Amino acid sequence: MTNAVLGIIGGSGIYDLPGLENVRDEAIVSPWGEASAPVRHGVIAGLPIVFLPRHGKGHVLSPSDINYRANIDVLKRAGVTDLISLSACGSFREDLPPGTFVLVDQFVDRTHKRESSFFGKGCVAHVSMAHPVSPRLLVHLAEAAKAEDIVAVQGGTYVCMEGPQFSSLAESLTYKTQGCSVIGMTNMPEAKLAREAEICYASVAMVTDFDCWHPQHDAVTVQDIIRVLNSNAEKAKGLVARLARDFPREHEPCPIGSDRALDTALITAPEARDPKLLSKLDAVAGRVLRS
Repeated sequence: MTNAVLGIIGGSGIYDLPGLENVRDEAIVSPWGEASAPVRHGVIAGLPIVFLPRHGKGHVLSPSDINYRANIDVLKRAGVTDLISLSACGSFREDLPPGTFVLVDQFVDRTHKRESSFFGKGCVAHVSMAHPVSPRLLVHLAEAAKAEDIVAVQGGTYVCMEGPQFSSLAESLTYKTQGCSVIGMTNMPEAKLAREAEICYASVAMVTDFDCWHPQHDAVTVQDIIRVLNSNAEKAKGLVARLARDFPREHEPCPIGSDRALDTALITAPEARDPKLLSKLDAVAGRVLRS
C-alpha cells in the first residue's frame, strides 16, 4: 500500500494552515513554470500534509494568472496522493446561503485563457472527467464537517468562469437556470490537471455571496465577500484539522479510478512520442511512461 499524503490548496483568504507541525517550506522546481508559492510541508496528527496557497502569499495572483499546471506538478512531486481544494464561491440557490460549504461533485468549465492539460502535441492523452471528484474524499469531508458542526451540503455543480470580473446578471441567471449550484473562478482546470496527474481530488466550495441573481443581493463587492471570507476561512482550518486526524494513513484506491486515470488514456504510439514533452511529464505520468 502507498502511504497517504494529503494536499491542501488554499483559496481566497487561506494563505497559511495553522496547526502544522514539523513545518518546512520547499520551492520545488517544475518544468511547467513557476508555482503560486513554495509548498509547505508539515504534519497533523501524524499525517503528512502539503499546503499550497493558490493565489500566492498576499493574494498576488488573479484566477487567470495562476499557473495551474505548475501547481499540480509540484504537488505531485511532493508526493501528494489526495488533494483538497478550498475555494470561495457564489451561490445560485436560496438553500445555499453565505457560510455554507458545498462539497461539489460536478463542474462546468467556462474558462478560456488557461492551459488545461499536461498533454498535447507529441504525447496525446484523454482522461475521463465524467466523475471529476473522488467519492471517497467526499465521504471523508462530509464526516469531518459533521464532526466540526460545519454546515456542509454534499453534491452540487460548480461552474468555473474566467474572471476576474464577477458575473453579469444575464450570466448569473443563465447558470442558475441551468441548475448549477455555485460559481467560482479557480477549480478549472485544476480538477482536470489533478486527474491527469492521477491525484484524487475534491473541492470544498465555501459560499460567500449569492452572486448577482438574487433580487436582494444584486451586486457583489469585494468588501461584502471579505466579511464572510474570514469566517469561512476559520471554519475551513478546523475542517482540515479534523479531516487530517481521521484520514486513513494508507492511500485508499479510488473507486472511480482517479489514481489510475492514465492506465488507458495515452493514445500516441511510444515510438512517436516527443522526448522533450516526455521529460516534462516525468512526475505527472512517470508511472505509465516507465512501464
